[in-house]
Formats: sequence, structure tokens, C-alpha cells
Amino acid sequence: MVRSIKNRKKAKRKSKLGSSNGVAASSSSIPSVPAKVWRPGVDKLEEGEELQCDPTAYNSLHAFNISWPSLSFDIVRDTLGLVRTEFPHTIYFVAGTQAEKASWNSIGIYKISNISGKRRELLPSKPVTDDTDMDSDSSDSDEDDEGEENGGYKLPVWQLRKVAHEGCVNRIRAMQQNPHICASWADGGHVQIWDFSSHLNTLAGSEPTVSPGDSSVFNQAPLTLFKHKDEGYALDWSPLVPGRLLSGDCKSFIHLWEPSSATSWNVDTAPFVGHSASVEDLQWSPTEPHVFSSCSADGNVAIWDVRSGKSPAASFKAHNADVNVISWNRLASCMLASGSDDGTFSIHDLRLLKEGDSVVAHFEYHKQPITSIEWSPHEASTLAVSSADNQLTIWDLSLEKDEEEEAEFKAKTQEQVNAPEDLPPQLLFVHQGQNDLKELHWHAQIPGMIVSTAADGFNILMPSNIQTTLPSDAAA
Repeated sequence: MVRSIKNRKKAKRKSKLGSSNGVAASSSSIPSVPAKVWRPGVDKLEEGEELQCDPTAYNSLHAFNISWPSLSFDIVRDTLGLVRTEFPHTIYFVAGTQAEKASWNSIGIYKISNISGKRRELLPSKPVTDDTDMDSDSSDSDEDDEGEENGGYKLPVWQLRKVAHEGCVNRIRAMQQNPHICASWADGGHVQIWDFSSHLNTLAGSEPTVSPGDSSVFNQAPLTLFKHKDEGYALDWSPLVPGRLLSGDCKSFIHLWEPSSATSWNVDTAPFVGHSASVEDLQWSPTEPHVFSSCSADGNVAIWDVRSGKSPAASFKAHNADVNVISWNRLASCMLASGSDDGTFSIHDLRLLKEGDSVVAHFEYHKQPITSIEWSPHEASTLAVSSADNQLTIWDLSLEKDEEEEAEFKAKTQEQVNAPEDLPPQLLFVHQGQNDLKELHWHAQIPGMIVSTAADGFNILMPSNIQTTLPSDAAA
């Protein structure tokens, strides 16, 4: 299991790298040498070679860091529109710190505005050259955004409200139905529920001119608190029953929280028991209000029904190592994705559980533990994965190898790109440049946008080859 950020030093910004569907992520310092895709853990940089980001790979790319690394964050649903495709964008999220001392920790409530970018053609119109620079904190923009200028680029404006939190934040989640209500897992072994409505209202009504360095730390009491027998990381709000919550700990216990009012909860002190090691992640079913799944360091994934007692309704061996993360597909509810400590991730069809083997796809691309996995909220076949190998990858399971299409693409690019032959055809995008990636989330209201956190800060990215508009029936 790979979870905590052990080296809790103040973060430093790193340059961003990326590759999109074979578009270069590495280039030589000698202009005559063609660009090629560089694979961490596989390829080595030769003398005279340097890594470069391909700017055509992104519609938008921004980076920023906070005073201490964040192991976990969650995007907060807002009222700015259900489906937003036009730049500039504004997003809200909450994040917890991993500070050196317990008393230095806080939960940050963020508003990031003036996120610039532009739509690009999937096929690059010209070769990537050595003078291409993406070390800026922003991609280029066609918008006349307000904000600080940096070498011709427009920088996003970020505002912050901080609430004191005793101990490091192992995981934080915002309720979908009432986004101002958030739950946090502390490394001291307690789960707390917070009401951040006043902070979100203040940010929503403020102009984007506040300096984040001037933000004070507010002392605020949580709405409620429950003490587990050990610390934990697993936490999930029900998407179907407002206020229903699950928390799982390193002693393998899972507790169910039921709301008794808008601001109070009853926690069942009798835990769900079925794993033989730490419960690493929890996911409610997107269609069944009483059903949830769990994964564990024992290598198993379990399916539970809260109406059927405290034992799992089904359990199966998912990986030969710790199962760190799971994600239940909300657009195709029979599909569950799992990521393991051995760097592999699998797709399970839950309809096949009775047949003894639910795995319908298994990938061994990553070389280090999987730290986060999440299905796209807009495309049923698409999911994003982060790994300790410092890669964030996006996969489209509907893709198959097409020799004719690949030959046509190579001819149009005039040999601009030398992509490895053994890349899985389902691999749609590779984002690099963040150190010690921990968690990622798709933005449910901005198609194609992903936010990720790592030891050296946050990235906001929109790959150019990810669908950014919805069919008219889906948007309705």
C-alpha cells in the first residue's frame, strides 16, 4: 500500500510533461533528431537528450502548489452550470494537508478562477520544436482573461480559505447532494464531518483578487466526530442517499453513518467485517442504495448489502498484491475498476461474479503502485489512473488497434512522432511531470478536465484528445 507522503517538506513546482495518443513527450536537444515518446521506468535519457512537454497535447494545463503537500482532495459541485465547455473556467475543491507537525495541518477550501485554454485540433499542425516551453503555469489562451501575465500566458487566480485540522488529512470527500458538507479522515484515527458553507459562500461572492498568502486559518468545530480503533483511508458518500457515509480503517473495520438530521449522524458502532487486512477504499453502488464495494490490502474486493448483516455478499481475489483503490462506473454500473500495489489495474464485470472470474480487462503498463483510479463521469468506457511511477494515464477501453488508421496518422504527421510499438491501444493519454502522484478526479461539470495532486502540488489539465462536449441527449 502506498498512501502517506512521508517526506513532508514544502512543495516545489516541477515542469509538466505530457503525451497524447503518440504525440511526443520527449525530444532531443539536437533539432535534427525526431521527437519520441518517453516511458518512465522503461526508457533512459541519453546524453544530450532532455524531456519536453508537447503543448499540442493539452487544451489547458495549469499547475500550482500549496505550503504542504496534499494526499487527498475532492472537487466540490457548484452552481455555475451542469455542462461547461467554454473558457475561462472556475472550479472549487477541498484539500487536506500533510504537514510536518499535527497542529500545522488544515483543510483548504479553494476557488480557482480564470482557468484559460483553447480547443486544439487532435492532429498537430506542425512539428514540436526544441524552443517549445510549457514550464509556465498556464497553457495559451484565446480568451481575454483577467489575471497576472507570465511571458504572454494568463495565470489562473486562486483563492483560499483554511480551516484548522488536527493531524494529517488521509482522505477528504464532499457530499454530492450537499457539497458544502465534507468528511475528512485524520491520521489520528477519527473521521469528522464539516460544514463549509460559509467559506464557499464567501469565495463565491468575492472577486478574484485575494492573495492566497494572506489567508488566515479559521478554528471551526466539526458537526460530528467518530473515533475508529485505528487510522484509515477509505471514505465515500452515497450518490443516492444524501448524508449516508462509509468509513473504513486499517484494522479492516467498516462503519456506516446514517444522517439523523441535516447536521447530525448516527454511526453504527458494530462494523462490517470481512477483510483480513486494511480496508483501502470504499465505493457505493451508483444504482443500488444499499450496496457498496470495498477493497483491501488482503488482495480482495468485496460487495456488501447493508440489509444483509455485517458480512460481504460476495468477495473475490482481485490482485496478487494490496488493492489500493477502486472505482464503480456510474455510467455502466456492472463495471468496477481496481488498482493494485503491483502497478496493475483491472476491470471487473460484476455480472460474471457467479462464473468465478469477473476480470474483462487487465493492464500491466504502470511500473509502480496504483494510487488513484476513476471512471470518467461523461464517457462510460474511459477512466484515468495515477501511479507512483509519476504518470497519470487515461484509457479508453472501447479502442482497438487499427493498423490502417495508424499508418494514415503516421503519414499525415510525416514521421514527426516515433511511438513505441508495444503501447496498449487503449492507452489514450499520458501526463507526466508531477512527483509522487496521489489522487486524481474528473470534474463532473467540465467534460475533459482532470485535477490531480502530488507531493509537489496540483495540476489542472484538459487533454486535447479527450471528448469535451456531450451528446445533446446526455447534456439534457
